Amino acid sequence: MINRELLNPSSIVVIGASNDIRKPGGKMLKNIIDHDYRGQLFVVNPKAAEIQGVKSYPDAESLPQTELAILAVPAAACPALVRTLTQENGTRAFIIISAGFSEENAAGAALEHEIVHILNKAGACLIGPNCIGVITTAFAGSFALPIPKLDPKGVDFISGSGATAVFIMESATPTGLTFSSVFSVGNSAQLGAEEVLEYLDETFDPEASSKVKLLYLESIQKPAKLLKHASSLVRKGCRIAAVKAGSSEAGSRAASSHTGALATPDTAVDALFRKAGIVRCFGRTELVTMGALFMHKKLEGKRLAIITHAGGPAVMLTDILSNGGLQVPPISGPAAEQLLTKLYPGSSVSNPIDILATGTAEQMDAVIECADKEMDNIDGMCIIFGSPGLTSVGPVYDLINEKMKTCRKPIYPIFPSIVNAGEEIASFLAKGRINFPDEVLFGQALTRACKTPDLSAPVRNVTGQAHRNIRKLINKYSDGYLTPDQVQDLLDAAGINRISERVVNTVEEAVSSALSLGFPVVMKVVGPIHKTDVGGVILNLSNHEDVESAFDQLMSIDGATGVLMQPMLRGRELFVGAKRENPFGHLIMIGLGGIFIEVLKDVKSGLAPLSRHEISMMINELQAKKLLEGVRGQQGVAIEKWIDLVAGVSDLIESAPEIAEMDLNPVMGLIDKVVTVDARIRIEK
Repeated sequence: MINRELLNPSSIVVIGASNDIRKPGGKMLKNIIDHDYRGQLFVVNPKAAEIQGVKSYPDAESLPQTELAILAVPAAACPALVRTLTQENGTRAFIIISAGFSEENAAGAALEHEIVHILNKAGACLIGPNCIGVITTAFAGSFALPIPKLDPKGVDFISGSGATAVFIMESATPTGLTFSSVFSVGNSAQLGAEEVLEYLDETFDPEASSKVKLLYLESIQKPAKLLKHASSLVRKGCRIAAVKAGSSEAGSRAASSHTGALATPDTAVDALFRKAGIVRCFGRTELVTMGALFMHKKLEGKRLAIITHAGGPAVMLTDILSNGGLQVPPISGPAAEQLLTKLYPGSSVSNPIDILATGTAEQMDAVIECADKEMDNIDGMCIIFGSPGLTSVGPVYDLINEKMKTCRKPIYPIFPSIVNAGEEIASFLAKGRINFPDEVLFGQALTRACKTPDLSAPVRNVTGQAHRNIRKLINKYSDGYLTPDQVQDLLDAAGINRISERVVNTVEEAVSSALSLGFPVVMKVVGPIHKTDVGGVILNLSNHEDVESAFDQLMSIDGATGVLMQPMLRGRELFVGAKRENPFGHLIMIGLGGIFIEVLKDVKSGLAPLSRHEISMMINELQAKKLLEGVRGQQGVAIEKWIDLVAGVSDLIESAPEIAEMDLNPVMGLIDKVVTVDARIRIEK
């Protein structure tokens, strides 16, 4: 667990520091000194009595009591130092920036394991090894530059890559984005991104803590912990954005089901982030832009006024916002007409509001006041204001700064003239403001943030008789695909609506079953996994002769062990699937069924367990949602019944995590019911 000694130590020792600031140990010490660390500072270096003006000790045994140790020495020397410092010096926090551990070879992994064992026994904490360090408002414990502008209300930033952390801070610095803390977790030998997030959650103070968290992740080792604490922070009013790198897969995976083919680790990441309320980003600049957006007042609504003196950027921003689901509504009426009289001839207030290149601070004041107080169809303002280099835009930027303090609607400043208005932008940032230099990147961030669904209430655990019935069945089953009878029993135990069906082995049984089920019927081969691919599904059989012929045809298919018979239903074909994707748990996927799942791939996924709210959101995000509602005289689908069925699948998965893959395809959606027509379940205990 992260402790106070790591974040706000009263004493720090840098072991391996030198006067050579081209080396990590030397640069680490210089950064700590240059950024006004207030506590006691020590150095261990046997070759000098003083390093960069700081007293140097020949070895760890000579040191006074020290709360935090930063190690910049060869990996092989680290275990002995950690043992001495924990046992003799009372050190309870460590940052190891050295490389040569588990990222290199098995011997390095053994050293890492030994260090963690010593620290756990002593109740101490570790960041690293193989990292650039930790930065807090108390000390700049990083050997890299830049050290960002620090503010307790700035963003908390956690990175699995030291180099990427540097690049992200470099991108953030020109925008004015400030940081409360930076954690470069490196190999995460003891504490990783999940543990840092856990600490930020458990110590969150709504008055004093940062409400913006940014993450760069190259792996997610503990998704349950990440989900728990990210969603907890979001419910406390925080906003979180993250990049998860490594989303592609080399080659394709063989899969025996539609769900297996569509579910991937990256799909699981998407589902995890959605469930946790994390906005997913896909690059450094996007992450920085999202962090900057989160530092502004939240947009409540979807309608934006674009205020500008530059037509091109305003058009590009309008396109991005409109295509992303936000609105740039036309502005008209008495308030707009009155506003137009305060602007120069040729100005426009139709939205975008164009005050021309000659627009003044007084005119900008009039526009902002009108948009904030008199335009009921506007929820926020995007102000694009640069400079052709003729006159200073300082007065306009000063005005915008003041308006951001008093306006009830959010104002997003987009100042693209980073050369011509460089001094004015610097003055704006010095007031604690943040600039968006690119209107398109800003628009993309805003639309993505607005699409992040609200968190639903946690799903309760499945209990009761249904759970007991499911467990009784699962305990009897062996690994592999279940037989049709076993699938039926399991669906029935979970309360998942299914079509009546029978498995037959003779032509006489087929005819008898057809009479019992009622014509027309469907006949499907039992045995082959992909029935359609082998011609194993025959529809709309309406008499004895057709049934007899179909039975012979299906039983002649290689691998056939029987024939499944069902009454013929007509409706909208849907799909529900589930797959265990370790270490995330089970993904549940929905979409159009039948062959459409392969052709359209209009599929949405969620991480089990799913609430009804989550399922409803998944359905609403399907591109085929209009088809489900009914179009051009076609009947729609009973959406609530589909939600019931998907919720039943979620409950089944929770009771039977041994289910490795599950396909309900098709699920027939009718206007009054939703029925499972075909199902496959594979067990892997």
